[in-house]
Amino acid sequence: MLETRTISISINRNWNDVYEAIWRPESFPKWASGLSKSSLAKYGEVWKAEGPEGPITIRFTDHNVFGVMDHYVNVGIGSQIYIPLRIIPNGDGAEVLLTLFRQPGMSDAKFEADAEWVKRDLLSLKALVTL
Repeated sequence: MLETRTISISINRNWNDVYEAIWRPESFPKWASGLSKSSLAKYGEVWKAEGPEGPITIRFTDHNVFGVMDHYVNVGIGSQIYIPLRIIPNGDGAEVLLTLFRQPGMSDAKFEADAEWVKRDLLSLKALVTL
């Protein structure tokens, strides 16, 4: 099993409104900094983009009524990386949760840096949906 860390942020907006505002793959570059300098292009069932370390392909979960925004990233080496992302009700607001899996061979410093990156991205997401 891989080590995990779930990072969350509370947003004072209805959870379904948050989900509807950002569930589309085309919305990810607006807040996910690993995609912010590129545009996503759809090729069949996958999306292609330029990631921080080169070309990537991403497969996204279909729109659903559960607030699930899971995606699978392939960076071209090894297996794809599973990224669970959920938007759940938190009273009248929303909780956005992303689970980060520590990849095999990843250093402590790299895992911490990735967790900080996710926190920054979730803050960007919050700013985007609370305008």
